[in-house]
Amino acid sequence: MLKPKPVRESQSEYSELALPNDANVFGAVLGGKVMHLVDLAGAMAAMRHARLPVVTASVDHMNFLWPIRIGQLIILQSSVNRVFRTSMEVGVRVMVEDLMTGERRHTSSAYLTFVALDERGKPSEIPAVIPETDEQKRRYEEAGKRREYRLALRNRSKV
Repeated sequence: MLKPKPVRESQSEYSELALPNDANVFGAVLGGKVMHLVDLAGAMAAMRHARLPVVTASVDHMNFLWPIRIGQLIILQSSVNRVFRTSMEVGVRVMVEDLMTGERRHTSSAYLTFVALDERGKPSEIPAVIPETDEQKRRYEEAGKRREYRLALRNRSKV
């Protein structure tokens, strides 16, 4: 059996400056660009936890709460919420910082499921995660409920 690891060992932060080539005609960063960054930030936390290559298995819906403008800093914080043998749920929170004022705003969040792969590209067992704080424990419990929902949805979509 693999030795469990605390959530803190997977916590990651990734930042990127919003540039003109990332934006739409209104000067806001494209949603697809944000989704790409969310996938990268999620994968970093997943690989930190599993210490194996990972692939994205699913992404829950994303709401865009606040636009990110050219010249602002995009900050993505991620960590593993729960492990399910070969897959794990990772939470990613996207913040935007105005570099001139220091003001930060939450712009979106997402839950992603990653599968760890062995050297042959097959799913590999992952160490369990240990939630330590009250927030981590809440996210751990909620991740179990989200997984049940995802599996039910997947089973309904099989034709």
